[in-house]
Amino acid sequence: MPLADKHEGTTTKAFAGLRVLDFSTTIAGPHCARMLADMGAEVIKIETDGGETMRTRPPLRKGCSTVFGQLNVGKKSVVLDLKSEEGKEAVRRLAATADILVENFRPGVMHRLRLDYDRLRPVNPKLIYCSISGYGQTGPSAELPAYAPVIHAASGYDMAHLAYQPGRSRPDYCGIYHADVVTGTYGFGAIASALYQRTVTGQGQHIDVSMLESMLTLTVIELQSSQFAVKPPPRPMFGPTETANGYVMITVASEKTFQCLMGVIGRPEWVSDPRFSTYAARRENWADMMDGVEAWSRPLTTDACLVALGAAGVPASAYRTVSEALADPQLAHRQALSSVEDEGGSFQVLNLPFRMSGADTTPGKQMAVLGEHTDALREEIGLADDAPIPSGKTAATN
Repeated sequence: MPLADKHEGTTTKAFAGLRVLDFSTTIAGPHCARMLADMGAEVIKIETDGGETMRTRPPLRKGCSTVFGQLNVGKKSVVLDLKSEEGKEAVRRLAATADILVENFRPGVMHRLRLDYDRLRPVNPKLIYCSISGYGQTGPSAELPAYAPVIHAASGYDMAHLAYQPGRSRPDYCGIYHADVVTGTYGFGAIASALYQRTVTGQGQHIDVSMLESMLTLTVIELQSSQFAVKPPPRPMFGPTETANGYVMITVASEKTFQCLMGVIGRPEWVSDPRFSTYAARRENWADMMDGVEAWSRPLTTDACLVALGAAGVPASAYRTVSEALADPQLAHRQALSSVEDEGGSFQVLNLPFRMSGADTTPGKQMAVLGEHTDALREEIGLADDAPIPSGKTAATN
């Protein structure tokens, strides 16, 4: 029984009662802040009157972006002009009521707006102020503009990936922004840590999250092999294994897995073959071993291969599209998707990838209209109705 069913009546939100000011745009910061919203925090997204750029990203229905919705569902929407004195005063008053602030402007922007941590700390010493940037808040690269594809290249990730593509000399094009998602997730973890520390110290703090360093955490093996001489195998160890109608991924990561795989492909004698009997030997002769595996797999369909491998306990999967992955009954069992609404209609978003037995982690159900909560928040912080907060363009972001 999944946790979602076991605790179906649970409505507790782990971060209920916390208030977050979300100044972030594009992916990393909004992803971080949506995780906070899913955990129950009141997240107030602050934008200009035109809205942030992700509002225009397809798929669009009636002008509403589902990508923007995936990153921002469950948040409130406030429009402010951060260059105006009225806008700055609104932020200071909101900061006095907030627990967390998330921003991913280029380093120096919040300082020039006089809304940096050092200026807001006296307003609220308990404020946890999370800054996400390409290279970190200080240092020789701090003020360089950075988006995920640039960070992929700068971190060595793309060249490390290229090393696993035999016969290729040009790095891959980038379409999936790992750096944004990884960095946003690290930001979420750092904020949760700071919240716990605040229960001990009573004080907030400034969190400085670097996309470059976050991306480097994905290169666990490569980071170490870059420091020491490690001879690569003659063929990448994990890659597509051809079948009669496609490819499967087979992972041989233990002695037991190797022995089971040899039984499946009808090569039990290879278990004691000096070319394959140890991990070190298999690395040196990986191409020969996988040639033997493909001699078995090529006459069979992908489904037939997976049935045989699964019966033997060998980790394997077909290469699926995202649509095919989303149709997996396992995701339905886990209740991995939620339906949400915006002005364009309904669409599905991915839930947080963890479940908690004592807390609800599902997202909000409704997307706020741009500026929907501006008047209510202005009234709450005591700004007179005859002193409107003009909106306009803010400084450039990462």
